[in-house]
Amino acid sequence: MRKLIALPVLSADALSSVAYGPEAMLAVLVLAGTAGLGYSIPIAATIVFLMLAIGVSYRQTIRAYPHGGGSYIVASDNLGRVPGLMAAAGLMTDYILTVAVSIAAGVAAITSALPSLASSSVLIGVAAIVVLLACNLRGIRQAGAIFAAPTYAFVIAMLALIAVGLSDAADRGFHPVPHPPVNATEGLGILLVMRAFASGATAMTGIEAISNAVPAFKPVEWRNARTTLTWMIVLLIALFAGTIAIVHFSGILPRSDETVLSQLAHLNYGSGMMYVFTQAATAAVLLLAANTAFNDFPRVLSLLARDDHAPRLFARMGDRLAFSNGIILLSLAAGLVYVAFDGRTASLIPLYAVGVFLAFTLSQAGMVVHWWRLRDHHWRKSLLFNAMGAVLSAVVLITAGITKFTEGAWVALVAVALFLFVTTRIRRHYDTVAAALRLQRHSIELPRRTIAPRVDVPPQGVESSSDPRHPRDPQAFARTGAAGESEEAEEVPEEIRHFTLVLIETLDRAGMRALAYAASLQQPVLVIHVSTGVDEAERFRGQWRLWGDHLPLQELVSPYRAVIAPLVNYIEALHHQRPDLTLTVILPEIVMCQRRYSALHSRTAARLRRALRPLRKVVVTTVPFHV
Repeated sequence: MRKLIALPVLSADALSSVAYGPEAMLAVLVLAGTAGLGYSIPIAATIVFLMLAIGVSYRQTIRAYPHGGGSYIVASDNLGRVPGLMAAAGLMTDYILTVAVSIAAGVAAITSALPSLASSSVLIGVAAIVVLLACNLRGIRQAGAIFAAPTYAFVIAMLALIAVGLSDAADRGFHPVPHPPVNATEGLGILLVMRAFASGATAMTGIEAISNAVPAFKPVEWRNARTTLTWMIVLLIALFAGTIAIVHFSGILPRSDETVLSQLAHLNYGSGMMYVFTQAATAAVLLLAANTAFNDFPRVLSLLARDDHAPRLFARMGDRLAFSNGIILLSLAAGLVYVAFDGRTASLIPLYAVGVFLAFTLSQAGMVVHWWRLRDHHWRKSLLFNAMGAVLSAVVLITAGITKFTEGAWVALVAVALFLFVTTRIRRHYDTVAAALRLQRHSIELPRRTIAPRVDVPPQGVESSSDPRHPRDPQAFARTGAAGESEEAEEVPEEIRHFTLVLIETLDRAGMRALAYAASLQQPVLVIHVSTGVDEAERFRGQWRLWGDHLPLQELVSPYRAVIAPLVNYIEALHHQRPDLTLTVILPEIVMCQRRYSALHSRTAARLRRALRPLRKVVVTTVPFHV
């Protein structure tokens, strides 16, 4: 992506948080009355310093991880598996709440301008999540292009609002307008100030997004990513500080029926076109800010699946090169959270800060270890920046955990603990299955001769068409004059002519069992393997050569990452070429003795059975391997 596109696409989460971060801080301070509101400027200044420190820290992360350095990768590489999982837990919680909070705040902006829709706020939010789901299932790149205009519109609207507000304040000599009398409902103390600080710090969500997406930039990727991050931090500080300033000078207080930004726009513009533009831009960017989570949540989940900490189905991309399963899971989780909290931003905010700053803390601590080990040019300066970011993030994390524990932070802490428990159990299960499936030379005697009759097959290593919708015709199987009847008319054994196809994903004990079963039938055999990329194809060829290359192999390369469609198309094309043959398709299938683990394994065999059932003269046989 170009920087002008990357800035709105990757910064929307952070920039849109200005719509609810300052208001969340003020909503806590107003509980202590006028005395509490007096702390808004010092707390905001502290948050601005925190934004600057975290932004500088992530510039070091981008330099150290030019191929993308999210919290999970950085913490895992430098601190170990458990801290990495804790960082991932914080990120996953953050992304789910990003969707829920952004949608809730966006709906609040709509209902502030159109109060008649307030009773339908939950329904509007759920509909927005469904729309985001549909857009992202069509491909993240397309959804990102939709996203740029609302972000720029929001930035323009906020800068204009801040400029008008400061201009009015300048006409009064920067004397604050007295706000209505406020009765204190809580005493002003350190805990209330810390709660306000933790609530306001939610305006920092999304800062990590750019460091996650470094490979998406045009070359030089890391340099363009650092420039974009700098612009994002500058804009975030300007919008946050400017919003707090004009709220302070205008005497506006948080209200349950109208957002602070809506009150500011009403005060400065009345109900004219600029008010409509400001509210529309705010609603649009908030409703679409969740797109950053739709980009990053499936990516982090795929990394967990790659490392065997999550079900492997989340590691697969769909036909549109999007992690469809992760996108669906995020939509369901965010929708449940949104409905459970009745779509109220104030109820969701206490859950937010824990996940965000847990990931920040572990990422920056990991970078400290990274620079200490590497000790390259300027390592001391980089270590200092990341150490400062780690300490400040830890302070906010502890503050949020303590002060907001009873308000909902305990839910985030329980979610992190549950996530650690589930992911470690999944990893333990996959390790057990891998040990059971692993080939061992002392227990597997490799055949020393051809173990089944051969037929004419395509040259080994020849790739199929790159488009699964147009499979390469298996011409090597075609014989002159070999045309039989397509009807299934065989009624005696002598009329049936067999050809066996063995579909192998990897050479393990389950695959070897399927190969042995096919060879034992003493019928012509062809092994088929679908590779989703060049690296996987090379890996399988290496395994095949090690085994001894005792059967003919046909490779189908599917860069679209589809597996079922290329196999079905190839088998159907083969049947058209040789309608006289009865094709027996043999599939290895891992069967779990404990059914609760079945969801962690591929359902390819079952899906292929359903897909092949309509084809004539095709028999599907599964060879179970019990674990």
